[in-house]
Amino acid sequence: MIPEINYWAVIVATLSTIVVGSTWYAPKVFGARWAELTGTRTDGEAKDAIGPMMLTVIVSFVTAWVLAGATTIAWHFYQGSYLLSAVVTAALLWVGFTAARLITHDAFEKRPAQLTIMNISHEFVTILLMGIILGVWPPAGIVIS
Repeated sequence: MIPEINYWAVIVATLSTIVVGSTWYAPKVFGARWAELTGTRTDGEAKDAIGPMMLTVIVSFVTAWVLAGATTIAWHFYQGSYLLSAVVTAALLWVGFTAARLITHDAFEKRPAQLTIMNISHEFVTILLMGIILGVWPPAGIVIS
């Protein structure tokens, strides 16, 4: 059985990742430091970013869809506030999967701790915003409390 999902909310949550990522990794925010820590050149052509951006949108859609389903399952189990279910589910999935896995990979790859913190913080803001969007826009038939 597939849980109830508001696909419009999933699409908006997906698009929110572009806003967060574009802001977070802008040169005047964390982009210059990120490039320095990763050794990435930022003087390439814009067309070189098309493939990674398309991949990001697809992966973000999958993430938003899974979060929407997990939120609905959590809400059915715990009841109460759908928004709270979405935010708590987002935070728990971030801790258990995103942050934990990134920390492990970065440790073995000997990446700078600053880079790990920057990236897991970005992921936290991204997934939390997704949770808020999904939480305030639940599937039809779910009453927000």
